[in-house]
Amino acid sequence: MSLGLLGNKIGMTQIFDESGCIIPVTILKIGPCIVTQVKTIITDGYNSIQIGYGAISSRSLTQSQLGHLQKSNIQPLKYLKEFHINHPEKFQVGQILNVESFVTGQLVDITGKSIGKGFSGLQKRHNFTRGPMTHGSKNHKAPGSIGMGTTPGRVLPGKKMAGQLGNKITNIKRLKILQINIEDNILVVKGSIPGKPGDLLTIVPSK
Repeated sequence: MSLGLLGNKIGMTQIFDESGCIIPVTILKIGPCIVTQVKTIITDGYNSIQIGYGAISSRSLTQSQLGHLQKSNIQPLKYLKEFHINHPEKFQVGQILNVESFVTGQLVDITGKSIGKGFSGLQKRHNFTRGPMTHGSKNHKAPGSIGMGTTPGRVLPGKKMAGQLGNKITNIKRLKILQINIEDNILVVKGSIPGKPGDLLTIVPSK
């Protein structure tokens, strides 16, 4: 895995390309992130970099979390995330990472939590076709058969049924970076990404 960064979703808008076509884009506030720990095969058994994001009051963290950060003289941070990389020796504890890690035209994978839509039926959750709407019909939005009466005589795991829609970790791959604002740590990415404005995101260069 490549070293990624953490950030927040600002919102969506649209821009125009040179030919006048409208391009839907999402604006992201990325970092700055701080390297909080460097792990190597010698010290920890594997290579990785841990980064932190989002300044927070020390009262909002546990003693163990504070101790971990204070050991490296790093301010209290709300989020910590680890990335497995091949050459951790290129990074140092306390190093600042920002949008300069990316370039315009680069493809990235973005992970976030999708918007929760609550308990949803089959038509909304799985795009099922509704039943007949004629007089006397009693299966307008019923699921139909969900199993067999004989052996094994139960509902098999994974059956598409009504339930919670959204509010789960979603990964969108190979989104193109269209613009970068280094001064404000802003990325403009083509297309939509998971979550609501303000939600936490992980941005990693695509393979």
